[in-house]
Amino acid sequence: MIAQNPQLFLFIGDNIYADTEDMTVMRAKYAQLEAQPGYQQLRAHTPVLATWDDHDYGVNDGGGEYPMRAESQRAFMDFYDVPGSSPMRSRPGVYAAYVFGPKGQRVQVILLDTRYFRGPLARRPEGARYDFPGHYVPSTDTNSSMLGAAQWTWLETQLRQPAEVRLLVSSIQVIAEDHGWEKWANLPHERTRLLKLLRKTGAEGVVILSGDRHLAELSRLDGDAANGIGYPLYDLTSSGLNRGGGGSPNEPNRHRIGRNFLRNNFGKITIDWAADDPVITLQVLDDTGVSAFRYDIRLSDLRHPRP
Repeated sequence: MIAQNPQLFLFIGDNIYADTEDMTVMRAKYAQLEAQPGYQQLRAHTPVLATWDDHDYGVNDGGGEYPMRAESQRAFMDFYDVPGSSPMRSRPGVYAAYVFGPKGQRVQVILLDTRYFRGPLARRPEGARYDFPGHYVPSTDTNSSMLGAAQWTWLETQLRQPAEVRLLVSSIQVIAEDHGWEKWANLPHERTRLLKLLRKTGAEGVVILSGDRHLAELSRLDGDAANGIGYPLYDLTSSGLNRGGGGSPNEPNRHRIGRNFLRNNFGKITIDWAADDPVITLQVLDDTGVSAFRYDIRLSDLRHPRP
């Protein structure tokens, strides 16, 4: 990754595996990561931002029921050197937003927390047969939240901030809906709410980044036909750095572009601002730096249609 000379690195969840309610164990797992020479080199070379997923949150597939979530948040903030002045230090959840670059080239990074406030998921009945892998089916409980009220309000505010490109970071997939593992489509009312919010705020230049799946793939939701925001919505999934191999090449995903990639991988986003119509390149590379796939998007294609 360092050989790619990145200007920013995003940890988007399962950064450590610390399924525990013992914060001594949690902090020891962070110390294990900190001791890795490769991680030390990355931190010395590149700024790092992070959110969490279930295994660094503290419990597999966990949500708001996890009893040590406040303590886990403190361990997270301490490890990633979140300053005392950060709003994260005074509110529940690890969501945060940052803007980089000058006017005309502003990149907003929105890091969501899909764990701290998340309500129950619906498990598929024991013994039932389905045409897809996984444990979960779409929930009909519209009171079950993905982000919680405060984070939803915050997200609307962030989507109204000026930026040319917005990287919306979700630890779990937003676009894919055909498998039975964790995803936004397990709470379909919340997925719909997110799409409506993108339309309501008029946010442009949105690209979603996700992880969790131990595989990589690119998904696309067509604009007018599916989400009404007026331009296609892309979800680049990359995972994991050293724990690829999840899923199947035949796993269903009606929104996938090309094939998925099942070996160790990392994602790369490049923006060519020098072009008359800037180009965003979404790419996945394997752990030797060889490209698994790439996809170019013109920035003008992530804009609302003009009359």
